[in-house]
Amino acid sequence: MRGFAKIQFKKLSYPPILKEYEIKKILLLLAILAVGFGVYQLSRIKDEQGMELVNETGQNTALVSVILPEQFSENAKIGKRIFEAKCASCHGQNAEGQKGIAPPLIHKYYEPSHHGNESIQRAVALGVTAHHWPFGNMPPVEGLTRGDVSTIISYVRELQRANGIN
Repeated sequence: MRGFAKIQFKKLSYPPILKEYEIKKILLLLAILAVGFGVYQLSRIKDEQGMELVNETGQNTALVSVILPEQFSENAKIGKRIFEAKCASCHGQNAEGQKGIAPPLIHKYYEPSHHGNESIQRAVALGVTAHHWPFGNMPPVEGLTRGDVSTIISYVRELQRANGIN
C-alpha cells in the first residue's frame, strides 16, 4: 500500500501502583455503583411538583391524603359506588391514587379548568396516553355509560372541592 504511512501504536504502561486487574476491579465497582444509583433514582420517581410516586419499598400506597366532604350529593353517592367498582382498583380509595399504579384524581392536574368533564368522559371511554404521570397509559374502562361517568365526575369534583381544588 503505497502512500500510506505506517502507524505504530505505543504500548501504554500503567504506573506500578495500578496493575491491569486492579483497574478492572475499579471499573467494575464504578459500574455497580452507577447501576445501584440508577435503580435508587427510579424507585423515587416524582411528579412535576415533587410528589413522590413510588416509595423505596415499592408498596402501593396512597399518593395524597384526601379530606372527605361532610356530605355528598345524591349523584355523587351513586358515582362513589360506581367509582369503587370500576376505578378504585387503580386510582385508590377516594381517588387518592396508588404509588406505582395510577395517579390521584385529587390533584390540581384534574381541576375542572385543566381537565374538564368531557376530557374525563373521553379518557374513560377511549383510554388516554400518559402525559402528566409516569404510570403508563390508561386503558378504556368497559361497561360504563356517559351517565355513569357523569356521576363518577360528580363524586370526584365534590372530593376535589373538599380538598381545595376548584
